[in-house]
Amino acid sequence: MSTAYDDSNVFAKILRGELPAHKLYEDDDTFAFMDIMPRGPGHCLVIPKKPARNVLDVDADSLAAVMRTVQKVAHAAMKGMGAQGVTIQQFNEPAGGQIVFHLHVHVIPRFDGVSLKPHTGQMEDNDVLAANAEKIRGGLA
Repeated sequence: MSTAYDDSNVFAKILRGELPAHKLYEDDDTFAFMDIMPRGPGHCLVIPKKPARNVLDVDADSLAAVMRTVQKVAHAAMKGMGAQGVTIQQFNEPAGGQIVFHLHVHVIPRFDGVSLKPHTGQMEDNDVLAANAEKIRGGLA
């Protein structure tokens, strides 16, 4: 098993502008955007800009920056989506459930009585992603 960072991963491509993303927030150290295969309405991701495979190899400053952005996006997602709660998830290595090998934290707005959808790999409609991104960006204001 390789544990080296692979700069051809999908999130690295998003950071380089090679793939599109519905951006929610960006600062010098982090980037937040919509998950295209959401487990619930408003599911978004926060990643560091510096290469890091996962929490096992990220430097402490990048990890701290990611968590500051996670908190900011979690507040915005709850407000913008009208959610009653938020689930934060982070997976490491294949046995831990990691699929994309660039550190990322899932921020999923939660609604009373609504279960998370299973991860099916099914892509969400682009118009739905755009609308939810607009709601969450509105929550940042």
